[in-house]
Amino acid sequence: MTSLFRPALSKMLPYTPGEQSAPGKVIKLNTNENPYPPCPAVVKAIQEAATGNINRYPDPMATAFRHAAADALGLPGPEWVLAGNGSDEILTMLVRGFVGEGEKLRLPYPSYILYRTLADIQGASWEQVPFNDDWKLAAEFGETSDKLKLVLLPNPNSPSGTIVDQEEVAAIANSLDCPLVVDEAYVDFANQNCLELVQQNERVMVTRTLSKSYGLAGVRFGFLIAQPQIIANLAKIKDSYNCDAISIAAATAAMSSQDWLKDVVAKLNATRARMETKLTELGFHVTPSHANFVWCQHPDGNHQSRYEYLKANQILVRYMQFPDWGDGLRISVGTDDQIDACLMMLERFS
Repeated sequence: MTSLFRPALSKMLPYTPGEQSAPGKVIKLNTNENPYPPCPAVVKAIQEAATGNINRYPDPMATAFRHAAADALGLPGPEWVLAGNGSDEILTMLVRGFVGEGEKLRLPYPSYILYRTLADIQGASWEQVPFNDDWKLAAEFGETSDKLKLVLLPNPNSPSGTIVDQEEVAAIANSLDCPLVVDEAYVDFANQNCLELVQQNERVMVTRTLSKSYGLAGVRFGFLIAQPQIIANLAKIKDSYNCDAISIAAATAAMSSQDWLKDVVAKLNATRARMETKLTELGFHVTPSHANFVWCQHPDGNHQSRYEYLKANQILVRYMQFPDWGDGLRISVGTDDQIDACLMMLERFS
């Protein structure tokens, strides 16, 4: 049966999402979801959409959302925004649009491994440029090379939570002769972003998601910010009705609730700071985070044992191992009570 598929598909390894637990008493700190419910305005919008004209197809371009996003982010207009079924679909469109079979994309390492999967699906190749030991980008990340058609930069990065400042991103974009996609899935938890660069350079594009800060991981909605000519061409690739009516309503209400966003981000960032302090007191090396998770490593190296101990006690975190780099624990920022429980178990581990 496998011989029926394209060779590129038969050889590739599937992307493996984070572990999903059955509803119950498990404390879930492994997939960087927002532990708090979404804004009440979002819940109301979902209820209204569910009782509306869902027997009709949705707006294929999510026009209401594009206007709300442009207003909230200070963009010149809605034509700078393209909506998608999560930012993963946006990333898929970008790879399909810019990288052909036999061509190449670049990503830093360690980072989001879905980028590699998307290249494999295309029959394209990918190259990883390792971060330096201090999570700084190596100089070769911004170098041009044969057949390089797309560079992907998660910023803030996962699993590290580190960020590349805007000036460095601009320098990288100016040194490349292909598009640079800045994946800002976690940017609402940081103190800077790259939206300004999009208006300065047509080769710079920014992806965003509503799964993290807006608390809408279950709705699946993401978007791209790019110059209008880029958006118009990528719109040719998307599915006809890629975002359903309920997700469009939810996303539009979320984007129109910036005061709520500021409050929940401030709450999560305060919890993150407390996590970093306590984990350091427990002997971990903690990488300062600009996201809604913390990457930590213990000198004794017993990361997998700690992961298993936490799981046995109904707490899920992410154990991550990177060949030629090392392993560690990535712990999502939960509620204060959830984090207290996790920290207490880590303190008891022996």
